[in-house]
Amino acid sequence: MRTTSFLVGRHVLIDAGTGVGDLSVAELAQIDHLFLTHAHLDHIAMLPLLVDTVGAMRAQPLRVHASQATLDVLSKHVFNWHIWPDFREIPNRKSPWMVFEPFELGEQCQVSPDLTITALPAVHTVPAVAYQLDSGPHSLVFSGDTTVNDEFWPVVNAIYNLKTLIIETAFCNRERILAEASCHLCPAMLAGELAKLKNDPEIYITHLKPGEVELTMQEIGTDAAAFHPKMLKNGQVLDF
Repeated sequence: MRTTSFLVGRHVLIDAGTGVGDLSVAELAQIDHLFLTHAHLDHIAMLPLLVDTVGAMRAQPLRVHASQATLDVLSKHVFNWHIWPDFREIPNRKSPWMVFEPFELGEQCQVSPDLTITALPAVHTVPAVAYQLDSGPHSLVFSGDTTVNDEFWPVVNAIYNLKTLIIETAFCNRERILAEASCHLCPAMLAGELAKLKNDPEIYITHLKPGEVELTMQEIGTDAAAFHPKMLKNGQVLDF
C-alpha cells in the first residue's frame, strides 16, 4: 500500500510515490530517468529526497520527464528554495544533479535500445498522462490517475504488442460521486472503460484506497469479471 512508483529495470522510474522508499541507496543511485504522470503528492513525494540522497553519487543528472505543466508545478511549489532546494542549480547550473525534460502528448522517448516510453492521454483534475512502455516484443500500459477517457482506448487498442495494462480504481462503488468529482474510477466505471478494450492484455488494478481494498476488489470481481483483473501488489515483478 505504498503510493505509486514503478521501477523499470534498474535505470527508469515511473512516478516517485512513497514506494521509492523501499529501494536501497544503491538502487536509487542507478535511476537515470524518472517519468511523472502528474504532480499530485502521492506521485512525486519521494522525488526531492531521491535527488538529495544520491545526487552527489552520480556522474550524470537525474532526468525528470513530464509535461511542461507538471514541471512548472514542481518548479513553483517544490524546488523553489522554500520547500526544497532547486537541484537544477546544485552544485551549479552547468553540472546539476537534476534536469527537467518536458514532452508533448504522443511523444516517444527512447531511454535504452530495448525500451521506448510514450505519453498517452489521461483525464484527471490536473494535467496528467498515461504511459506506454514498449520493449519491442511486448508493451505495458499504465493508465496513471484517470477517469472515463475516450481518447485513451483507441490509442491502447492500436498497440499490437500489448501484454499488460495497469489501471487505477481508487474508490468503491458507493463513492462513485467522489470518484467522478476527483477524476478517478470506481469498479462500475472501470467495467465501462474496459468494455472499450479491443485486445486481451493481463490487467492489474492499482491506486486502491487503504481501508477499501477488499471491498473494491470484490466489486471489481463482480462488475468487471469478464476481464479477470488482479490487484497489483507491492514488490510484484512484471515481465514484458
